[in-house]
Amino acid sequence: MTPAINLVRQKKVAHQVHEYSHDPAAASYGLEAAEKMGVPTAQVFKTLVTEVDGKLVVAVLPVDHQLSLKKVARAAGGKKAVMADPAKVERTTGYVLGGVSPLGQKKALPTLIDASAENLALMYVSAGRRGLEISLAPSDLQRLTNAIVADLIDA
Repeated sequence: MTPAINLVRQKKVAHQVHEYSHDPAAASYGLEAAEKMGVPTAQVFKTLVTEVDGKLVVAVLPVDHQLSLKKVARAAGGKKAVMADPAKVERTTGYVLGGVSPLGQKKALPTLIDASAENLALMYVSAGRRGLEISLAPSDLQRLTNAIVADLIDA
């Protein structure tokens, strides 16, 4: 079990765990997950960690879209956002890149979820390692992470 799966079980949140054989040569972990699970890309979300004015902030958005750092900074109440240093991300979240989950992080980080999730009954996010996803209601993810819902996608 991963910390993400343990958290949803502990909080008794309706969810499903999905495992697939991860290909290390895959160009995009998120697109690979959508393809291997046979799920529309609009339902599969990637977890990116940014640094807003020196503080780590998690952004959760559909795998087939690009993150707008300006929108992340605005949603987080900051001035400037950059992608966080990979080693710092792994140290702080306890997860490896490509398997970072918004759930069960070693240090809970402020979290933003793209507004497109509000239109979905189910969304898929990393369950804490490559080849492992968890599906749950967007409202449950928001509640478990105390997330702010905002437009995060680059237009």
